Amino acid sequence: MSKLPNTSQAVLIAPNIYWVGMHLKNDPFQCHPYLIKNGNESILIDPGSMLEFSETVRKVKTVMEMSSIKYIVLHHQDPDLAAAVPEIEKLINRADLQIVTHSRMSLLIKHYLVTSSYYEIDKNEYQLLTSSGFKLEFLTTPYCHSPGAFVSYEPVSKTLFSGDIFGGIEESWDFYADESYFFKAKRFHEEYMPSKDIFNYSLSKIERLDIEMIAPQHGSIIEKKYIPQLIEDMKNLDCGLYIEEKYNQELIDTIDELKRKEQSLRERNLMLSEQSKRAEIGEMIGNIAHQWRQPLAIINTSLAILKEKNRADMLSKDEIAEKLEKMEKRVIYMSETIEDFMSYYTPDREKAYFNVSEAVEKAIDIVNLKSNERDIHLDLLLRSKYKIYGLMNEFIQVVVSILSNINDLITIREVRNPAVSISLYDENGYIVLSIRDNCGGVDEKNLSKIFDPYFTTKHKSIGTGLGLHIAKMIVEENMSGVLGAKNIYSPKHEKVGAEFTIKIKNES
Repeated sequence: MSKLPNTSQAVLIAPNIYWVGMHLKNDPFQCHPYLIKNGNESILIDPGSMLEFSETVRKVKTVMEMSSIKYIVLHHQDPDLAAAVPEIEKLINRADLQIVTHSRMSLLIKHYLVTSSYYEIDKNEYQLLTSSGFKLEFLTTPYCHSPGAFVSYEPVSKTLFSGDIFGGIEESWDFYADESYFFKAKRFHEEYMPSKDIFNYSLSKIERLDIEMIAPQHGSIIEKKYIPQLIEDMKNLDCGLYIEEKYNQELIDTIDELKRKEQSLRERNLMLSEQSKRAEIGEMIGNIAHQWRQPLAIINTSLAILKEKNRADMLSKDEIAEKLEKMEKRVIYMSETIEDFMSYYTPDREKAYFNVSEAVEKAIDIVNLKSNERDIHLDLLLRSKYKIYGLMNEFIQVVVSILSNINDLITIREVRNPAVSISLYDENGYIVLSIRDNCGGVDEKNLSKIFDPYFTTKHKSIGTGLGLHIAKMIVEENMSGVLGAKNIYSPKHEKVGAEFTIKIKNES
């Protein structure tokens, strides 16, 4: 990379990343703002003081309009970094402009008369993610040299915007650092970093990153080939030369406490991760069991009939073929259920438009709703023209979950003359599937809970409480629809049954 860029212009230092600073003649304390070009959500980093204001603005305008900047990152609150912000705010003139900083510094930055809202990194999981997918990651570097100091890492170009860390005081300024840069950075860090222990705590965080380039607020830009040795040399610096010993010890105690809290947080996050995995596996197994219960019951019934008729020597070839076909269909469905749940969290599953009527018919067949043995009056009003976008097998599982619950209620409540009505229609731009029954409805106090995970009024041998919860997840998270339920009442205000409705935007 060229060691003599034209500093009278904005300098491209990485893809879409520009130096937009100013070379102050005969000033060893060079300050460097940076600009990240990201469409209408561009980012200005450490814009500097009024000394560089006009030049920084001029250089930004050669790259983009000032109004394209949505975020201003301030790594600390000192005037050499933040004093020009109020004037820059006026030029950007955006109501949604945000100052990206730590909450411990926003309390101080406001005294510059900054008017924009704050994006506090410690309240946003230490990252900034724009709508285009561009991301900045933040690492706190407490007391280097501000209590709320941090650095910013751009993981695609692997550029570290390091604020005061790796800054240098240079009598003879070079845009890019060379092998002698440590001696220029040495004086700055000895004077501005509070102690070796505190500084090394921050260095240990930075050292774990994969860095191609360091862009500090002061000094020179540091390329990858110089970074490992520079960090190693920095570790041995005697910092805090002008700090009282008692205060220095207090700072060391603070950093030790931070280390303990960080370790405790890592252990807690690991424990939560393991608990989450176990819960996820348990939920998946429970839902598979729920989806399998009805087909297994049908297979078991068919086997019992075959055995009984075989013992009585009453079996015909046609009946054997019919029962075997019925069992085969259920086994195929069970196999597909396993495949669906194994790939449930896989993002690259291929969605497509499918016929809603066909999916409903398959679900009816799976739960054996048309069987003469069940003696259920089934009223179907399905229109074959309606198609929706998603995974057909998932939608079938939703309908199976609803119909399985109705089947269970018919058995549990010993419903006389059970009836199920299934309708498919268009309403205000939505495709609506309505499933109604006459099983007595849901207790009003439980109506708002039926989609909650693990909620069930059935015996544990019949229900896990996961079927309707997963059904709602599939419809609302995977298909951007709505799954709801309500009770149905007669003209005399007697509770008759329940109605489940699935609403999905008609985009076909």
